[in-house]
Amino acid sequence: MKIAVVAANGKAGQLIVKEAVDRGLDVTAVVRGENKTVAENVLVKDLFDLTAADLAGFDVVVDAFGAWTPETLPQHTTSLMHLADILSGTDTRLLVVGGAGSLFLDATHTAQVQDLESFPEVFKPLANAMGNQLVELRKRDDVNWTYVSPAADFQAEGERKGEYVLAGEEYTADANGVSALSYADYAVAMVDLAVNGGHVRERISVRY
Repeated sequence: MKIAVVAANGKAGQLIVKEAVDRGLDVTAVVRGENKTVAENVLVKDLFDLTAADLAGFDVVVDAFGAWTPETLPQHTTSLMHLADILSGTDTRLLVVGGAGSLFLDATHTAQVQDLESFPEVFKPLANAMGNQLVELRKRDDVNWTYVSPAADFQAEGERKGEYVLAGEEYTADANGVSALSYADYAVAMVDLAVNGGHVRERISVRY
Protein backbone atom coordinates (compact mmCIF):
# COMPACT_ATOMS: atom_id res chain seq x y z
CA MET A 1 0.00 0.00 0.00
CA LYS A 2 1.32 3.42 -0.98
CA ILE A 3 0.33 6.40 1.15
CA ALA A 4 1.10 10.07 0.68
CA VAL A 5 0.72 12.42 3.65
CA VAL A 6 0.27 16.02 2.54
CA ALA A 7 1.41 18.74 4.96
CA ALA A 8 3.36 16.01 6.71
CA ASN A 9 5.48 18.39 8.79
CA GLY A 10 2.56 19.40 11.00
CA LYS A 11 1.89 17.77 14.37
CA ALA A 12 -0.82 15.48 13.04
CA GLY A 13 1.04 14.83 9.80
CA GLN A 14 4.27 13.77 11.51
CA LEU A 15 2.45 11.30 13.75
CA ILE A 16 0.44 9.84 10.87
CA VAL A 17 3.66 9.35 8.90
CA LYS A 18 5.35 7.70 11.89
CA GLU A 19 2.41 5.37 12.50
CA ALA A 20 2.33 4.32 8.86
CA VAL A 21 6.11 3.86 8.64
CA ASP A 22 6.15 1.84 11.86
CA ARG A 23 3.64 -0.53 10.27
CA GLY A 24 5.84 -1.06 7.25
CA LEU A 25 3.72 0.86 4.75
CA ASP A 26 5.20 2.68 1.74
CA VAL A 27 4.89 6.29 2.89
CA THR A 28 5.74 9.52 1.09
CA ALA A 29 5.84 12.75 3.09
CA VAL A 30 4.74 15.78 1.08
CA VAL A 31 6.31 18.89 2.61
CA ARG A 32 7.04 22.47 1.58
CA GLY A 33 10.54 22.58 3.07
CA GLU A 34 12.92 20.47 5.11
CA ASN A 35 11.45 17.08 5.95
CA LYS A 36 10.76 16.79 9.70
CA THR A 37 9.17 13.35 9.48
CA VAL A 38 10.61 9.83 9.71
CA ALA A 39 9.67 9.11 6.09
CA GLU A 40 12.48 8.19 3.70
CA ASN A 41 10.36 9.02 0.65
CA VAL A 42 9.86 12.78 0.45
CA LEU A 43 8.22 15.09 -2.08
CA VAL A 44 9.15 18.72 -1.49
CA LYS A 45 6.36 20.77 -3.03
CA ASP A 46 3.72 23.26 -1.96
CA LEU A 47 0.28 21.69 -1.68
CA PHE A 48 -1.18 24.20 -4.13
CA ASP A 49 1.47 23.26 -6.71
CA LEU A 50 0.75 19.53 -6.57
CA THR A 51 -0.41 17.94 -9.82
CA ALA A 52 -2.33 14.79 -10.71
CA ALA A 53 0.98 13.26 -11.79
CA ASP A 54 2.50 13.92 -8.35
CA LEU A 55 -0.20 11.86 -6.63
CA ALA A 56 -0.66 9.20 -9.29
CA GLY A 57 -0.11 5.66 -8.04
CA PHE A 58 -0.95 6.30 -4.39
CA ASP A 59 -3.65 4.15 -2.84
CA VAL A 60 -4.37 6.76 -0.17
CA VAL A 61 -3.64 10.46 0.19
CA VAL A 62 -3.95 11.91 3.69
CA ASP A 63 -4.62 15.65 3.86
CA ALA A 64 -3.13 16.94 7.12
CA PHE A 65 -3.18 20.61 6.09
CA GLY A 66 -3.85 23.16 8.79
CA ALA A 67 -4.02 26.96 8.81
CA TRP A 68 -4.43 29.18 11.85
CA THR A 69 -4.24 32.87 10.92
CA PRO A 70 -7.31 34.86 9.79
CA GLU A 71 -5.91 35.42 6.30
CA THR A 72 -5.04 31.76 5.74
CA LEU A 73 -8.14 30.09 7.25
CA PRO A 74 -9.96 30.02 3.87
CA GLN A 75 -7.14 27.78 2.61
CA HIS A 76 -8.73 24.88 4.47
CA THR A 77 -11.30 24.85 1.69
CA THR A 78 -9.17 25.96 -1.26
CA SER A 79 -6.39 23.47 -0.49
CA LEU A 80 -8.84 20.60 -0.06
CA MET A 81 -10.64 21.44 -3.29
CA HIS A 82 -7.28 21.50 -5.09
CA LEU A 83 -6.52 18.00 -3.83
CA ALA A 84 -10.02 16.87 -4.79
CA ASP A 85 -9.56 18.30 -8.29
CA ILE A 86 -6.30 16.47 -8.95
CA LEU A 87 -7.66 13.20 -7.52
CA SER A 88 -10.98 13.51 -9.35
CA GLY A 89 -12.02 10.34 -11.14
CA THR A 90 -9.20 8.21 -9.68
CA ASP A 91 -9.38 5.22 -7.33
CA THR A 92 -7.15 6.99 -4.81
CA ARG A 93 -8.81 7.55 -1.45
CA LEU A 94 -8.56 10.96 0.18
CA LEU A 95 -8.56 10.95 4.00
CA VAL A 96 -8.98 14.39 5.53
CA VAL A 97 -7.83 15.49 8.98
CA GLY A 98 -10.96 17.37 10.01
CA GLY A 99 -12.26 19.37 12.94
CA ALA A 100 -14.59 18.61 15.84
CA GLY A 101 -16.57 21.85 15.78
CA SER A 102 -18.75 20.71 12.90
CA LEU A 103 -19.94 17.54 14.64
CA PHE A 104 -23.71 17.56 15.09
CA LEU A 105 -25.23 17.67 18.56
CA ASP A 106 -27.99 15.17 17.78
CA ALA A 107 -29.64 13.19 15.00
CA THR A 108 -31.57 16.21 13.69
CA HIS A 109 -28.27 17.64 12.37
CA THR A 110 -29.50 21.18 13.01
CA ALA A 111 -26.92 22.32 15.57
CA GLN A 112 -23.19 21.75 15.82
CA VAL A 113 -20.63 21.64 18.60
CA GLN A 114 -19.35 25.06 17.54
CA ASP A 115 -22.85 26.50 18.20
CA LEU A 116 -22.64 25.74 21.92
CA GLU A 117 -22.23 28.73 24.25
CA SER A 118 -19.43 26.82 25.95
CA PHE A 119 -17.44 26.55 22.70
CA PRO A 120 -14.35 28.77 23.10
CA GLU A 121 -14.72 31.99 21.12
CA VAL A 122 -11.07 31.89 20.11
CA PHE A 123 -11.57 28.61 18.21
CA LYS A 124 -14.74 29.62 16.35
CA PRO A 125 -13.02 31.05 13.23
CA LEU A 126 -11.03 27.82 12.84
CA ALA A 127 -14.10 25.66 13.46
CA ASN A 128 -16.01 27.70 10.87
CA ALA A 129 -13.25 27.32 8.30
CA MET A 130 -13.04 23.56 8.83
CA GLY A 131 -16.82 23.27 8.76
CA ASN A 132 -16.89 25.12 5.44
CA GLN A 133 -14.40 22.70 3.90
CA LEU A 134 -16.67 19.80 4.86
CA VAL A 135 -19.65 21.52 3.24
CA GLU A 136 -17.71 21.81 0.00
CA LEU A 137 -16.34 18.28 0.24
CA ARG A 138 -19.84 16.83 0.54
CA LYS A 139 -20.54 18.17 -2.96
CA ARG A 140 -17.81 15.99 -4.47
CA ASP A 141 -19.05 12.67 -5.78
CA ASP A 142 -16.01 12.36 -8.05
CA VAL A 143 -13.55 11.69 -5.21
CA ASN A 144 -13.31 8.81 -2.73
CA TRP A 145 -13.08 11.04 0.33
CA THR A 146 -13.44 10.40 4.06
CA TYR A 147 -13.51 13.29 6.53
CA VAL A 148 -12.29 12.33 10.00
CA SER A 149 -13.25 14.56 12.94
CA PRO A 150 -11.30 14.20 16.19
CA ALA A 151 -12.65 14.40 19.74
CA ALA A 152 -13.49 17.76 21.30
CA ASP A 153 -10.39 17.60 23.52
CA PHE A 154 -7.74 16.88 20.91
CA GLN A 155 -4.47 16.43 22.78
CA ALA A 156 -1.34 17.22 20.78
CA GLU A 157 1.03 15.82 23.42
CA GLY A 158 -1.19 12.96 24.59
CA GLU A 159 0.20 9.45 24.83
CA ARG A 160 -0.38 6.69 22.30
CA LYS A 161 -2.70 4.11 23.87
CA GLY A 162 -3.37 2.21 20.66
CA GLU A 163 -7.12 2.36 21.19
CA TYR A 164 -10.03 4.50 20.06
CA VAL A 165 -13.74 4.45 19.24
CA LEU A 166 -15.04 5.20 15.75
CA ALA A 167 -18.31 7.13 15.69
CA GLY A 168 -20.43 8.94 13.15
CA GLU A 169 -21.54 12.50 12.46
CA GLU A 170 -22.90 13.18 15.94
CA TYR A 171 -20.82 14.30 18.89
CA THR A 172 -20.27 11.42 21.32
CA ALA A 173 -18.44 11.03 24.62
CA ASP A 174 -17.30 8.21 26.89
CA ALA A 175 -19.15 6.92 29.95
CA ASN A 176 -17.83 9.87 31.96
CA GLY A 177 -19.05 12.42 29.43
CA VAL A 178 -15.55 13.10 28.16
CA SER A 179 -14.69 13.51 24.47
CA ALA A 180 -10.92 13.26 24.23
CA LEU A 181 -8.22 11.78 22.00
CA SER A 182 -4.48 12.15 21.55
CA TYR A 183 -2.98 13.10 18.21
CA ALA A 184 -1.04 9.83 18.39
CA ASP A 185 -4.18 7.70 18.64
CA TYR A 186 -5.86 9.79 15.96
CA ALA A 187 -2.92 8.73 13.80
CA VAL A 188 -3.60 5.09 14.72
CA ALA A 189 -7.21 5.49 13.59
CA MET A 190 -6.21 7.28 10.39
CA VAL A 191 -3.75 4.57 9.37
CA ASP A 192 -6.31 1.88 10.24
CA LEU A 193 -8.77 3.63 7.91
CA ALA A 194 -6.12 3.82 5.20
CA VAL A 195 -5.42 0.09 5.48
CA ASN A 196 -8.95 -1.19 6.03
CA GLY A 197 -10.91 1.11 3.70
CA GLY A 198 -14.59 1.87 4.01
CA HIS A 199 -16.48 5.05 4.94
CA VAL A 200 -16.17 6.45 1.43
CA ARG A 201 -17.86 9.87 1.10
CA GLU A 202 -18.66 9.88 4.79
CA ARG A 203 -17.69 12.07 7.72
CA ILE A 204 -16.79 10.00 10.76
CA SER A 205 -15.37 10.84 14.18
CA VAL A 206 -12.78 9.35 16.52
CA ARG A 207 -12.52 9.49 20.32
CA TYR A 208 -11.56 7.33 23.29
